[in-house]
Amino acid sequence: MSRKKSVSAEDELVFLPLGGSNEIGMNFNCYGFGPPDDRKWIIVDVGVTFGDQTTPGVEIILPDPEFIEQYADDILGIVLTHAHEDHIGAMGWLWPRLKAPIYATPFTAFLLREKMRERGCLEGADITETPLGGTVILGPFEVTYVTLTHSIPEPNGLAIKTPLGTILHTGDWKIDPDPLLGDVTDSDAISRLGDEGILAMVCDSTNVFVDGVAGSEAEVRVKMNALIGSLKGKVAVACFASNVARMDTVIRAAEANGRRVCLVGRSMHRMAAAAASVGLFKGHSPFVNDAEAGKYGDNEILYLCTGSQGEARAALARIADGTHPHVRLGKGDHCVFSSRVIPGNEIPIRNLQNNLADRGVRLYTERDHPGIHVSGHPCRDELKQMYAWARPKIAVPTHGERRHLLEHVALAQDLQIGQAIAPRNGDMVRLAPGRAEIIDEVPAGRLYVDGGVITAENGEALRERRHASHSGVLMVSVVLDGRGRIVSGPQVRGIGLPTDVETPLEDIFDELADEVEDTIRRLGDGQRDDDDQVEQAVSRQLKRASHRVWGRRPIVETTVLRV
Repeated sequence: MSRKKSVSAEDELVFLPLGGSNEIGMNFNCYGFGPPDDRKWIIVDVGVTFGDQTTPGVEIILPDPEFIEQYADDILGIVLTHAHEDHIGAMGWLWPRLKAPIYATPFTAFLLREKMRERGCLEGADITETPLGGTVILGPFEVTYVTLTHSIPEPNGLAIKTPLGTILHTGDWKIDPDPLLGDVTDSDAISRLGDEGILAMVCDSTNVFVDGVAGSEAEVRVKMNALIGSLKGKVAVACFASNVARMDTVIRAAEANGRRVCLVGRSMHRMAAAAASVGLFKGHSPFVNDAEAGKYGDNEILYLCTGSQGEARAALARIADGTHPHVRLGKGDHCVFSSRVIPGNEIPIRNLQNNLADRGVRLYTERDHPGIHVSGHPCRDELKQMYAWARPKIAVPTHGERRHLLEHVALAQDLQIGQAIAPRNGDMVRLAPGRAEIIDEVPAGRLYVDGGVITAENGEALRERRHASHSGVLMVSVVLDGRGRIVSGPQVRGIGLPTDVETPLEDIFDELADEVEDTIRRLGDGQRDDDDQVEQAVSRQLKRASHRVWGRRPIVETTVLRV
């Protein structure tokens, strides 16, 4: 039922994704209400994604808040659905540009405070802990938390009631009849919303191509207990630290088989603290410190590790390359990967697993041991059930790449949903009044965290790094006197350039130095007096020569000194 408030003829209800549509991760969703020139806004989730081989040196990628930042005074609140990085990870970086009140359930709020404390912006933040099932009034928006199940404690959908209709924003979810930690999906609440009338459902699309259901955490517990009980020697289990139910499953399986548990990795300790803060992890033996774990027999210890995605600095990577200060795995030991491969991480995961195998460690993955991992996102049968409960007039797929969103549209149409629209990041969708349609396109890009500094997506530093990684770098120095004559050099050196046994790089560099010398001597007197003109001429010549020698044009750094 819509909120009791007069509606003017100019009022509109709009949905604007600035992250998370046409991609999996980096969720950043905006809802606006009011006339086009005077909208009030709420933001749902402010997440990150992570760099890969295409962004050398960049580990964290943020949604660009440029558009909504212009209306910071009109942002009534930031509402967080759950505590995964792709939903809250950008808060510490972007909140200072938005400075709106924040609303989250207790587990999410605990982790959020830690993140904002690390970034030095906690003191100024207004964070309100909202109980599960609670309601927040933000101007024309009445936001009620709806309990769902996912792969982290306290996952919530949001029922966003406005004078022009109700939106069900699902966040990330699945239907798990036995989630082990937390309550089951509140299907009654969703059905009641459906009875009242849901204008639009903005819904997770991650597993839209997967038939059936994602599976229950209870099934994983049975499989994990049996697997760990069958192993002799040291055992390591890698999983997402945010999957507290999975952590609990591994801990229980270890204890049931006479093993103490050692948490390895900062994120594991952080999540354990967050879980304890909301009353989870009760009844377990105290965790063993990694410095003390070596005192236990090989059959008496289990290491619960971060790094299932091959992250270079995570605990498991350091164990695999032998640099962890306390944990060693070798022949006769075991490593269980209770996680999926996130697209884009195939290469680092393969390298990690090869390193472990090379040490004699036996590996177990969901591919060869089905049931040791289940997804946290809805498959097709679960999506069909959600639509049966909610019965929205408009389907708005999100949390997916383009192919996921379009397949979700097709599914919604097959389910007789009257309207379905798949926006890209930056597409402003008018949900009411009238039929749903894209009415505007606003800036929606990415920001890179590069060396702790926020930089533009196509900033010069990253462009140069990509260029250097592909084509290498040449450095040339030359000393000229006051009349532009060569006093010393040129000297040419390079990084990342190929050679062979027959032609050493030093010989090639000497030949390039001769060409640089000839280039400088051919310049006119006025040109040799101008350092910029000398540098430009040298750079052009070296790039031409490099293309002749190597078939590529490296970055050229020229230093001209005067005596």
